[in-house]
Amino acid sequence: MRIIIVNWNAGEQLRECLDSIRPHALDGIVLERVIVVDNNSSDGSLACLDGCDLPHDLFINDSNRGFAAACNQGALGSQADYLLFLNPDTRLGPRSLVVPVAFMEAPENERVGICGIQLLNSGLGVSRSCSRFPSLRMLMGKSSGLHCLFPGWFPDTLMTEWDHLNSAPVDQVIGAFFLVRRPLFEHLGGFDERFFVYYEEVDFSLRARKEGWISHFIAEAQAYHRGQGTTEGAKGHRLFCSVRSRILYVRKHFDKSAAMVVVLVSLFWEPIARIGGALVQGAPATIRDAVRGYLELWKYFLGRAMGIRRGTGKGTVDRP
Repeated sequence: MRIIIVNWNAGEQLRECLDSIRPHALDGIVLERVIVVDNNSSDGSLACLDGCDLPHDLFINDSNRGFAAACNQGALGSQADYLLFLNPDTRLGPRSLVVPVAFMEAPENERVGICGIQLLNSGLGVSRSCSRFPSLRMLMGKSSGLHCLFPGWFPDTLMTEWDHLNSAPVDQVIGAFFLVRRPLFEHLGGFDERFFVYYEEVDFSLRARKEGWISHFIAEAQAYHRGQGTTEGAKGHRLFCSVRSRILYVRKHFDKSAAMVVVLVSLFWEPIARIGGALVQGAPATIRDAVRGYLELWKYFLGRAMGIRRGTGKGTVDRP
């Protein structure tokens, strides 16, 4: 197994994550390497690697290349049977690795290409971490806020109605703990690097499903996951990245008319709904973050539109 951790200003969380990759978590697992790919951190978090006794390599990027690109960078050249993409805000438990690997090694599970496990939140409750593949109705409900008023008509992509207490095949497991067969990862060309962050694992899981592979959630193994552990201080930019990746996803996987609907709602109706909801709740910080995020989004798409009109765009290769 090769474990890939993408770090961007994770602070002490990176050290705690590495400390959790110990013999009790590796029982029966052959660890090829732990690869830490740093996306130009400035918080000194890499100092924890000085005393790290795990077999590891460190790659330091001179800019933030994004999560998908850094994951591909960390996976390059591996000969391991399995790749584990692990967020730095996670901590492994004693059975976090052995249980999903044993499950995937079973002959009857030879078409299981991706595995996730039960993730515990800061209160040690079970997080809802599995999602459905997004549909037009799901994304429209989320963007407009109608999923809160009419959840039956506009279900969320996140499977919040399921307690995650039993194992089951799912559409997509969260990228915080994303165990994938290395030959499958290479066959699909890794993560699509146009997704800077968010939706890269959704896109990968959908492409795997189309090739006949299954994603499976394992409830018999647990890990701790803080969630948003490295983006908490950049909520406006996080919103920009999320909506931008959503638009890329629908332009890649939806038909043109459905994709256009999502694009228009995301760019024009969603900001009104999000800011209006924050006004009702009396949340000025949320309003500021939303304004920053959507201003960055509009600036980005306006710049791309002007670039295309001037003949400097790169067509479909660099969408959206």
